[in-house]
Amino acid sequence: MKSTLPLKLALLAGVGLTFAGVTYAPPAAAQVSIGVGVRVGPPPPRFERVPPPRRGYAWAPGYWRWDGHRHIWAGGHWVQARPGYRYAPARWVHGRHGWRFRDGYWRH
Repeated sequence: MKSTLPLKLALLAGVGLTFAGVTYAPPAAAQVSIGVGVRVGPPPPRFERVPPPRRGYAWAPGYWRWDGHRHIWAGGHWVQARPGYRYAPARWVHGRHGWRFRDGYWRH
């Protein structure tokens, strides 16, 4: 008689992932947005010399990131282009509850 334990474990894992809210999204469709609120505004942006264009990539300019205690400069970098989309760089937005960080994303 064949054991059904592996089948039962696989079914339980699938049910557990379903109830945990875990879903699969293809990498091209996945998008994450992180918001960080702080009371201290970022320093002025640093000058960065943008390197020559790279085919198939877009330049994501540097920005000040918050490490929990202070702003730290994150230098610009290349991100793989997405045909039909335009890259919107990371930025800080000032509102009535302080400063909020908006991560860079691809705009359709």
